[in-house]
Amino acid sequence: MIDDDVELCELVTEYLEPDGYAVEAASDPVTGLERAMSGAHALVVLDVMMPGLNGLDLLRRLRATSTLPVLMLTARGRDVDRIIGLELGADDYLPKPFNPHELAARIRAILRRARPPADSPPGERLSVGDVEVDIRARTARSSGALLDLTTVEFDLLTALLRGAGSVMTREELSLQVLGREFNPQDRSIDTHVSNLRRKLGPYRQGMERIKSVRGAGYLYAGVGD
Repeated sequence: MIDDDVELCELVTEYLEPDGYAVEAASDPVTGLERAMSGAHALVVLDVMMPGLNGLDLLRRLRATSTLPVLMLTARGRDVDRIIGLELGADDYLPKPFNPHELAARIRAILRRARPPADSPPGERLSVGDVEVDIRARTARSSGALLDLTTVEFDLLTALLRGAGSVMTREELSLQVLGREFNPQDRSIDTHVSNLRRKLGPYRQGMERIKSVRGAGYLYAGVGD
């Protein structure tokens, strides 16, 4: 957990440790970034508002070399921080002040998504056109090139490929990808779709792989659509 509020870090640690989590807290953002890049952690809880190196700049530096899952803590009402955080590659966000039960639930959901499903057959793959995902290895390729996707982006791509050719609603995607009920005020799915589109690139000039269906949701277009 990277947050300059030492008391909050202690409270979160006290709440999460009985559930079996080993929590390391850093109140200095530079130290926190170094620890986050060490490869010793499964997830980062990152505050946006910190002196010196703020959370958004820290996330930008982290995402340059790492796909470690990140849950951002944002000031309530600061929609711009949430949007920028998601665009920079945060997996989810939680506004302060927050209920520790919700924090624990968000952490469980992110870690659950980051692990390959136990019932997934070895080597299970999904392929649509030139895009292929390996479910167990949690890797995705486009035209043979490995894609650098966050945990949420990988799960979003997987969900869209499974439903390729059919419209998937935001409600369905929110449940499958974020693990929570859809909130019309929450633009997380739209932001993650935008990020995924950018990383995938168009299939052919003028042809989007992921089509927006007004008033409905999104559709992953098959080859030739």
